[in-house]
Amino acid sequence: MTDKKPQLIAKEQVVEQIQGYIKESPGIVLADYRGLNVAEATELRAKMRGANIVYQVSKNTMIKRAADNLDISGLDEFLAGPTAIAFGQDPVNLAKLLTEFAEKHKALKVKAGLLDQIVISKDQVQALAKIPPREVLLAKMLGAMQFPMYGFAGAATALLRNFVYALDQIREQKAQA
Repeated sequence: MTDKKPQLIAKEQVVEQIQGYIKESPGIVLADYRGLNVAEATELRAKMRGANIVYQVSKNTMIKRAADNLDISGLDEFLAGPTAIAFGQDPVNLAKLLTEFAEKHKALKVKAGLLDQIVISKDQVQALAKIPPREVLLAKMLGAMQFPMYGFAGAATALLRNFVYALDQIREQKAQA
């Protein structure tokens, strides 16, 4: 049995932690945080915590190793320079929060993301951020489902109204004859 050095054990634990977050999180965004001052970084962390998003700064080699262990390819080109990684259960909300923060604080740069363990580009993360909130989408879907019913109800009402008018005219004709 070989004894591992404490540094190696610590690195393996970090890789396992990142792997666990990747497995559990449908949405992940990688960002370059270089240039954020302490107040801005604190504000970002607070927003992430408030939205139940795990946000951490990690070494690129640790992220790469975790991705490789999960057979995720295509991430290497984004793992240059300082990297912060955010893990969230709601990919749209995650993308929205980081994109909006990056627009207000130019120092933060979104690099890329993972959507259900598939690498997506910065542009795709920004497109994801533009999707309306879940409640709005559900309301639109409900409206679309109700529209045919309203059309049917209107058509049925018009049909009954026309039938009643026809009966009324027949009654009037018989009364005159």
